[in-house]
Amino acid sequence: MNNQMLGIIDACTNTTALQPLTFYRSIAAIPFAGRYRLIDFTLSNMVNSGISSVAIFPRDRYRALMDHIGSGKEWDLDRKRDGLFIFPPITSDLHLESPSLFTQFRYHIDYFLRSKQEYVLIANSYTICTVDFEHVLQRHIASNADITEMKQSDKSLNMYIINKSILVNILQNESHDFYTIKEMVRYMAQSHLVEKYEHHGYTAEISSLDAYYKTSMEILSPDVWKQLFINERPVFTKVKDEPPTRYAKKAVVKNSMIANGCVIEGHVENSIIFRGVKIGKGTVVKNSIVMQKGVILENSVLENVVLDKDVKIGSNETLLGESGLPRVIAKGTTQGALMKS
Repeated sequence: MNNQMLGIIDACTNTTALQPLTFYRSIAAIPFAGRYRLIDFTLSNMVNSGISSVAIFPRDRYRALMDHIGSGKEWDLDRKRDGLFIFPPITSDLHLESPSLFTQFRYHIDYFLRSKQEYVLIANSYTICTVDFEHVLQRHIASNADITEMKQSDKSLNMYIINKSILVNILQNESHDFYTIKEMVRYMAQSHLVEKYEHHGYTAEISSLDAYYKTSMEILSPDVWKQLFINERPVFTKVKDEPPTRYAKKAVVKNSMIANGCVIEGHVENSIIFRGVKIGKGTVVKNSIVMQKGVILENSVLENVVLDKDVKIGSNETLLGESGLPRVIAKGTTQGALMKS
């Protein structure tokens, strides 16, 4: 175990660029790659790097996130010492409409004061990559840095290792308030040593619908898949006990990712199908994403489409998006003949 680092996940970020996927959930809880949520990648990277104490700071719409994370059992964080901590926003306590991440840090400063770790790793919840934070920490210590900022091709990954004593000093003594970690790093660079760590390998920031769709299609490539899903560094997620997917005799599946519990009777190509989806006879799904428990009845056509959870599409429907610009159907929508039933 890496007892030198605390793991902090900034789950405060929200953006209209991901609506309607963020109408009812935070970015951290957006479903991804058939059976995961975006936060699974950051959380798994931390656990695979030996970090045993992780705190998550959400801001709003965090019910789905808390339901997914639970006690942290799937990440081996349900433990008596250290483990997983979720600190809900403190808006009602301080009568603030939108408290900054650092306001929340200050409110929960006891978490930092009581911990024995010397360093704090702060990362966002929506960057998809595989990284060993132990290597970053070793570089941080060797360079005598106050802060190490992870970058790729000179672009910040919004992941930082900070000496805990410096962070606590800022929280206790500085009058400045920082809405993001990046703002704090820019301020600290005036009087502290900030080093850079260049990350190599596949990386994607899911900050818009275009980025979500593009990244989802990219992981269908074996080369990309192998960079994200490594046996020695698995991506953990909430476990659900579901039967295997059933494929009808005339079903056709090409270059697609199909999760458990589905019934596939139609044609699926270059698509990602989440758990419990039903695709009827004669239906064609191409270049699309169908999230949990979606139902598409017979003889429909979907291309360049993203269906959120629990969407029902009737028979003989045609839904078309543009290449690189998908048509997105909001969670729980019923469309077509099913609307009259």
